[in-house]
Amino acid sequence: MVLAIAVPMTLAFLTTPLLGLVDTAVVGRLGDAALLGGLAIAAILFDLVFTTFNFLRTATTGLVAQAMGRDDPTEEQAVFWRSLMISAVAGLLVIAATPLLLAAGLAFMGARGEIAAAASTYLMIRALSAPAALANYAILGYVLGRGMGGTGLLLQTVINGTNIVLSILLGLWLGYGLEGVAWATVIAEITGCAAGLLVIHRNFDRAHAPAWKQIIDRASILRLMSLNGDIMIRSFALITAFAWFTRLGTGFGETTLAANAILMNFFMVAGYYLDGFATAAEQLAGRAIGARYRPAFDKAVRLTVFWGFALAGFTTGFFLVFGDAVIGLMTTLESVRLEAGSYLFWAALTAVAGVLAFEMDGVFVGATWSRDMRNMMLLSLALFIVLSVGLTRIWGNQGLWISLNIFLAARGLTLLAILPRRRDRAFGAA
Repeated sequence: MVLAIAVPMTLAFLTTPLLGLVDTAVVGRLGDAALLGGLAIAAILFDLVFTTFNFLRTATTGLVAQAMGRDDPTEEQAVFWRSLMISAVAGLLVIAATPLLLAAGLAFMGARGEIAAAASTYLMIRALSAPAALANYAILGYVLGRGMGGTGLLLQTVINGTNIVLSILLGLWLGYGLEGVAWATVIAEITGCAAGLLVIHRNFDRAHAPAWKQIIDRASILRLMSLNGDIMIRSFALITAFAWFTRLGTGFGETTLAANAILMNFFMVAGYYLDGFATAAEQLAGRAIGARYRPAFDKAVRLTVFWGFALAGFTTGFFLVFGDAVIGLMTTLESVRLEAGSYLFWAALTAVAGVLAFEMDGVFVGATWSRDMRNMMLLSLALFIVLSVGLTRIWGNQGLWISLNIFLAARGLTLLAILPRRRDRAFGAA
């Protein structure tokens, strides 16, 4: 069951960086550096806003899995409709707030002239996809909550595959350039949303369809919003940690900053497939909580942690052996290559240091223990900031990477430390 969920979702998550590479390649072939710079800035701003709404996926997964564990198909459907309603409202608010967000974002990034114009063009078009894009979060959350990893892979492939094909068609072949790439994303999100709604609607058990009164139940909506708020704060804290890492790295000069940017990709690559096993932990832990069956919960934790560490260990070993060659493929600047090689060990270690955080996040999301996730993230962030300031004064950029590894490990270890108490509270002492 772990592999049936994790493997398809790992493949699905890996299509995301492929999409970014294709969009960059399409715009890069237009022969205008300002367009490429505008795309990069707009993508960062868009991701910053949409990461905030990732709670629509995670909270939905946990609540649906628990309803499934309780054998309550009516509540499964009600959770989905509540999340879909929130995503529609949030998407319209994003569209309305886009001009303000764009102005603030461009000012913060220091973008001017043609780069700012290109970023504005792309973001104003892509923002139109917000309702569909956020609805896709709710759809994916429902699908994963029911353990339908293959369906999740299919829907992500439809969205990203459509986006890739249309980016090439509209951006290059038909000559719409940056605007074509932006419209490709809008069309892809709408296509994916339509496909997802069709698949889910066909799988709904009509005999257990929820009444409108149950869907808009005040207590249920407040619980969903409470989960969403905790997970949103946790996501903001995580973004803050990586922004802080970049900010401190900037102080060491352009060469070190470039080296850190290259090495951070090692952790990001590991994160894409570790997320697959975290997703399995979400569904299986949530189902066990709903069924109030402790043996299934314990086994889900053990298996997802085992597979997570196995893959993380492989990743760390791979980058320790082949990391220099990978760095060489990513940059032709000898100074950056040498600088990145100096910190390769710590960058490779991030997969092992961070794997427990991924798996514990999955368990706690599935169990909807969102307050603990929020609190342990904030505690780990505070530790990271204090350590990074102190260790960079002693060891420079080396100290920054050490601090990052400690931060990643602290997130997982703090959640693991409180897991027995939370488990006993949910199931009773063993």
